[in-house]
Amino acid sequence: MAAQLEKAEEAGARPAQSAGGMFRALSHRNFRLFWAGAFLSNVGTWMQAVAQGWLVLQLTNSPFWLGVDGFMATAPGLLLTLAGGVFADLVDRRRILLYTQIGAGLSAFALATLLITHVVRDASHVWIILLLTFWTGCCMALAGPSYQAITIDLVGREDLANAIALNSTQFQLSRVVGPTFAGLALHAFGLAGCFYANGISYIAVVVALMMVRFDSVAQPQGHAHALGDKRAFWHDLVEGLRYVRRRPRVFMLLMIAAMTSLFGAPYLSLVPLFARDILHLNESGLALMMGLAGAGAFCGALFVTFLGDFRYKGWSVLGGAWAFGLFLIGFSFSTRLNVSLAYLFGMGFAIVCSVAVINTLLQKLVTDEMRGRVMSMFILSFIGAMPIGNLLAGTFAQRFGAPRTLATGGLIISVFTAIITIRNKRLRNLY
Repeated sequence: MAAQLEKAEEAGARPAQSAGGMFRALSHRNFRLFWAGAFLSNVGTWMQAVAQGWLVLQLTNSPFWLGVDGFMATAPGLLLTLAGGVFADLVDRRRILLYTQIGAGLSAFALATLLITHVVRDASHVWIILLLTFWTGCCMALAGPSYQAITIDLVGREDLANAIALNSTQFQLSRVVGPTFAGLALHAFGLAGCFYANGISYIAVVVALMMVRFDSVAQPQGHAHALGDKRAFWHDLVEGLRYVRRRPRVFMLLMIAAMTSLFGAPYLSLVPLFARDILHLNESGLALMMGLAGAGAFCGALFVTFLGDFRYKGWSVLGGAWAFGLFLIGFSFSTRLNVSLAYLFGMGFAIVCSVAVINTLLQKLVTDEMRGRVMSMFILSFIGAMPIGNLLAGTFAQRFGAPRTLATGGLIISVFTAIITIRNKRLRNLY
């Protein structure tokens, strides 16, 4: 195993790729289809994120309920992500993705219909939104590990790092396009229009997945037992946890992802409050703020893609997390729109330079038969920490105010990352 890790790290020592090689993973037909479908679907997802945050704030006028909505979206990750990782190593990943995307699309159509028919019209109906949010969260939690693990099936090991970077790029680009379209759709079609657009966007990824063709079923070897064997299921799950525990660098990368998510990611749930009550903006202003955060993340993803298999990835992970914490503190206390937008841009750039590189390092450091389970732990560490963070942030924002709440989170992230940087030389030297 040590030889495998050394080989993986030596591969990272190659010089940065040329601009012409930035898109080489798109030469694979299957990956092109998946990339395009996922991009359109993510655009719809971010349109709904803007509209739903504004809807919940309009109905409840409460940061607490914004936190609860964020909690319901991400809480399923605590329960289902690890199970999704085992499924990703046992069954057809494409089939898992198809079923979960269809389920999430139906949820978006349902919310749009309930809103346009005035079934959802005041604070007493917020539970309907939360229920549909939870359902979508379940679909995403089950799909996440397969979404990550299928990448190597689409492009092979040689282009894996480039494919991961391009996947990150399309996701971050959707964070720019989605809020921009949301601002236009809110004026033209209202809140329900954004939800309908999201439902339609899921059709794109479903069609793309149906068009993907593999020469053979590209699933990891070593799992001869049936999916219905509960004892074997739990054995696989425990085996994955032990695998991570025995590898300190893998464990610490997961911890960094968890800390930035727990104390930093709740800012996305509270942005509507900053837009309305601190910067005195309407829903179009909220779309602008979300779009600038997405623009920063997109530029960060492009930067990582351009660098390719660059040296000193460990420094990128640590530096990005530390900078994210500092930008979060700055955003928390800003009362000027231009300054707040600059901080949002910086936050998006920094977090991608950290988390996207964590993704790449994990996929290179782990074995093929453990990839689905380790990636499920990566998703759990980042997305699974969000429900706790969102609930805590909403509760403390209600009691102490949103600026103090987010600033405290940024301080914790910065101090934690600084300590790890000083004490963990092996992590710093990862490349």
